Amino acid sequence: MSIDLSAARWFKSSRSAGGSDCVEVAHLANGQVGVRDSKNPTGPALVFTPHEWAAFTAGINHGEFEPS
Repeated sequence: MSIDLSAARWFKSSRSAGGSDCVEVAHLANGQVGVRDSKNPTGPALVFTPHEWAAFTAGINHGEFEPS
C-alpha cells in the first residue's frame, strides 16, 4: 500500500535540541503516524497504525529499548 506523504507536516521532538541526527514524525490521516530520517527528508518513511504507534511509545516509556 502506498501512502501519500506530500502534505504531511513533519516535526522533530522538542528534546532534539536542534541536532541534525534526528527522526521526524508526522500525524497522518486515520491516526496513522509517519516517521522519517531528518537527514533524508525525501527518502523513505515508516508508517505506523495507531495501535502500533501506541505500543511503540508505551515501550519507550517503559524502558523496553534501553541498551542492556
